Amino acid sequence: MVIELLHQSIADNTRFTFARSGGPGGQNVNKVNTKVFASCTISFLQGLSASEKYILLIRLAPRLDIDGALVISVEEERSQFRNREIALARIETLIIRLSQPEKKRIPTHPKKSSKLKRLQTKKRHSTIKQLRTFKSDDQ
Repeated sequence: MVIELLHQSIADNTRFTFARSGGPGGQNVNKVNTKVFASCTISFLQGLSASEKYILLIRLAPRLDIDGALVISVEEERSQFRNREIALARIETLIIRLSQPEKKRIPTHPKKSSKLKRLQTKKRHSTIKQLRTFKSDDQ
């Protein structure tokens, strides 16, 4: 339910601007504004707690503009409508993925078998290199 609320909130709070796409494409590129700039202000989103919004603002800081809006540009498709859909999906994916708390890493030690395997690989590689050297009897 919260994800549905978030999805709707993202769709409602995202503002779109359009431009002409670059690259090859002939007349379509020269005439039609298919490139999409989607900007979604994080602080206006519903379905996120205050702590999740704070985490998002920290993690997305390099990608936010002056107003605190996440801006994404998409020019993959020839259709403006399809580019809008892709932009909304990317914003939603980013927000959902980055609003989750990071799992704390539990440090582990290498097992005895993995140490043994690493040493065997090193020994095998060493013998291969030693066999490559040319040893003459003159020395």
